[in-house]
Amino acid sequence: MNTVSPEGRSSGDQNPGGKPPGGKSRTRLLVIIVVLLAVILAAVGLIERMAHYHSLETEADDWSRARVTLIAPEPGPSVRTFDLPANLAAWYQAPIYAQVSGYVKMWYRDYGAHVKEGDVLAEISTPSLDAQYEGAKANYNVVLAQYKLADITARRWAALKGTQAVSRQEVDVQAANAAAEKARVEQAQHEVDRYVALENFKKIVAPFDGVVTSRLVNVGDYVNAGGGDVNRQGNATELFTVADVHRIRVFVSVPQDYAAVISDKLSAKLTVPQYPGREYTAQYLTTAEAFNAATRTVTTELTIGNEDNSLWPDSYATAHFTAPGEPGVMIVPINSLIFRAQGTQLAKVVNNHVHLVDVTVGINYGTTIQILKGISKTDQIVANPTADMLEGDEVKVVSATRGYNDATAAPRKNLPEAKPEMQGDTRAMPNDGAPMPQEGAHQ
Repeated sequence: MNTVSPEGRSSGDQNPGGKPPGGKSRTRLLVIIVVLLAVILAAVGLIERMAHYHSLETEADDWSRARVTLIAPEPGPSVRTFDLPANLAAWYQAPIYAQVSGYVKMWYRDYGAHVKEGDVLAEISTPSLDAQYEGAKANYNVVLAQYKLADITARRWAALKGTQAVSRQEVDVQAANAAAEKARVEQAQHEVDRYVALENFKKIVAPFDGVVTSRLVNVGDYVNAGGGDVNRQGNATELFTVADVHRIRVFVSVPQDYAAVISDKLSAKLTVPQYPGREYTAQYLTTAEAFNAATRTVTTELTIGNEDNSLWPDSYATAHFTAPGEPGVMIVPINSLIFRAQGTQLAKVVNNHVHLVDVTVGINYGTTIQILKGISKTDQIVANPTADMLEGDEVKVVSATRGYNDATAAPRKNLPEAKPEMQGDTRAMPNDGAPMPQEGAHQ
């Protein structure tokens, strides 16, 4: 018999399995939640994979572009300065040789002596020359006597010319003999004069005012005519060298790259090693106007006053030149140039793409070079292009990396101290001052 509950439901309507009412709804809700979580997790994973894929794609695309560092061309300086080696020479310099052979009787001037034109530097004893000179004078006297006799005879025969005592032929013969003897007298006189000149060469004199810069003779040395003392090789050397140093000549070999600055307005500051910090001003004198085929330099001569005799001939000096610059010409590092069959090029970067431009180069300064045509100061140039860089290549602009020895770089942080177990391992961290480890020291 069925009974009805107070709520109006019969006892037969209760869940026979004992499940609470609403269980199916909760199950359905749980299923929905699980499905939603799975969908969310799948979506998150898919998004992460897509983001990772996109990141890898972006990174791969980024790394596929060459990294380049850009530089801006710099305008040339308004004033150019460059240093060149220079050689100093005396205003005049004369090696003095012997003009007669003999023995050095005495020398009177030594190294560094200041002499005047005509001062006697040394005397040479010439017994053989003296004997020849005496013989020339005796021969002159003989010839002169013969001429006088011939002249008297010719006059006597000429006086008899109007008579029938002598023939015209004999008169002419005597006149010719007198003329011949006169010519012999003149010849003998010239020979005597020659020996007089040689006798004067027994005294070695200074050719001009100056300083004796070398003396290569001693008393008793035998000297040859046209030379000085004969050395072991049989070559004669000069006896003295005299230099006029009231002014100094400065010779500079100017490279072809700088030849355009040579003009009569050129000047230079000279420095010499023996006077650090002291400068001399040299003025332009002349130039060779031709290049040395071996060195591609042109010899340029300057001059400088030397009133205090502080500059010596054959010294080495450094010439500091100042010349007008070319501020309108661009200058770039020489390692930014590209040398190809098309000619010399530079790599510009426009919108992250390479654009190769042909350029005309000027003076090479060593690490930098002039660019006469092809770029402007607003262009961005690849600092160190690779050999395979082509027109239109896409690149990525990065900042320059400083070297480990860059003085402007930030100081390096101190390295962390070694761990205790590594402090004794000299194989891993060698120390020049540490003692060598003993065998068996490591456990």
